[in-house]
Amino acid sequence: MEYLAIAIKLIVGLSILNVWLLRAKKQTSWRGGDAKNITEEFEAYGLPAWFMYLIGGVKSLLAILLLASIYYPQVESIAAYGIAFLMAGAVSMHVKIGDPIKKSFPAFTFLVLSLAVTFL
Repeated sequence: MEYLAIAIKLIVGLSILNVWLLRAKKQTSWRGGDAKNITEEFEAYGLPAWFMYLIGGVKSLLAILLLASIYYPQVESIAAYGIAFLMAGAVSMHVKIGDPIKKSFPAFTFLVLSLAVTFL
């Protein structure tokens, strides 16, 4: 079970960092509305630019903490529950603007995986 928890932490943590640090300005089929990047996505949700930076910073910090929890288990709960909370918010934003279920899939998956980490 320990290896499964490590694998999940790596998948979730690195995926979040990838989205926010490497692919923020790139178009994907998962973006909300018709957005071509994260800035447009937050606009589609009706959220201000400062909130995008706040969420991006917090998600990146929590992703780093989740990765760090491989060696420092005392930060696991904060990271995993924090990511799960933010992913629940992401799913709710997709629902708010009427996105197809498919666009919520990554956020929902990371929500479930983050919670799974706390039970392994």
